[in-house]
Amino acid sequence: MTDATMTTPIDDKAYTGPRRVLSGIQASGALHLGNYLGALKRFTQLQDAGAPCFLFVADLHAITVWQDPALLTAQTREIAAAYLASGLDPAKSVIFPQSAVRAHAELAWVFNCVARLGWLDRMTQFKEKSGKHKERSSVGLYTYPVLQAADILLYKATEVPTGEDQKQHLELTRDIAAKFNTDFGVPGFFPLPEPLTQGPAPRVMSLRDGAAKMSKSDPSDQSRINLTDDADTISAKIRKARTDAEPLPETVDGLGERAEAKNLVTLYAALADISREQVLEQFGGQGFGTFKPALADLAVASLAPVSSEMRRLMADTAEIDRVLKDGAERAAAIADPVVDEVKRIVGFWRA
Repeated sequence: MTDATMTTPIDDKAYTGPRRVLSGIQASGALHLGNYLGALKRFTQLQDAGAPCFLFVADLHAITVWQDPALLTAQTREIAAAYLASGLDPAKSVIFPQSAVRAHAELAWVFNCVARLGWLDRMTQFKEKSGKHKERSSVGLYTYPVLQAADILLYKATEVPTGEDQKQHLELTRDIAAKFNTDFGVPGFFPLPEPLTQGPAPRVMSLRDGAAKMSKSDPSDQSRINLTDDADTISAKIRKARTDAEPLPETVDGLGERAEAKNLVTLYAALADISREQVLEQFGGQGFGTFKPALADLAVASLAPVSSEMRRLMADTAEIDRVLKDGAERAAAIADPVVDEVKRIVGFWRA
């Protein structure tokens, strides 16, 4: 992305600060199997990969659409519980609520004045979320990607776990960083973060429609496996998952136009940490009457410890609150000096 007011771009390699990884999950709706495989499982792998991890609960992003205040608080705690239950260690990773660190909102306003309308007009997610009612959408939903850029650059994160649906937002973050660095003559002040796409991050689809992504907002609870579902519920949902009448193919190419079959095979592969080819070596030629019970057993075995620990934490939220408070303080210790320096660079009055 470019803008007519930009001067010559700075050297992209000017940043020399430490590596940092940042990501978050929005505090809206129940977490599901797609969140576990696409985010939580990856987060636990990243925390021991050598770079400090900042993992937040995105409650500021959540209110871009209406949220019941009482539910928002509960959902914030539930996501924190999922972080902990999935194996994240608050001694290694900084876990915090986004809204508890005021610097997120402060930096987002500065970036609102750096980003260009043309850049935001090209954001496809706003078009998808607003649909035919763009005029009724909140301004916050429109500027959501700018706040996301602030989330990342506030900690000078160099790497961001990114799914396909978020790559455009990360590109915008890089554009905002480059334009700020250029406009204010501070080469290397903000890094240009890179996407982290390696590792298991399958695109998990609905159990009722293999062409639609598994979603917290889907009105049908049968479309997803919630992380708080018990073993019987998980098994029942997989047994009822939509499939076709054909047996599983013996090669991955045979899954081509079979969206529901491809989704279930992908789920098995991700849960077992094997390839889809290996799944089909074991189950190719067999019907779903054989495959679904095996998938259900695997899903229950994988998720039961997470679900059980989440329920324990949610039964007494004192432990969660301690983790969030400590995480917010540690995050602010990194974020506040960055915003102070931004204010100095921009020219704001400072006592």
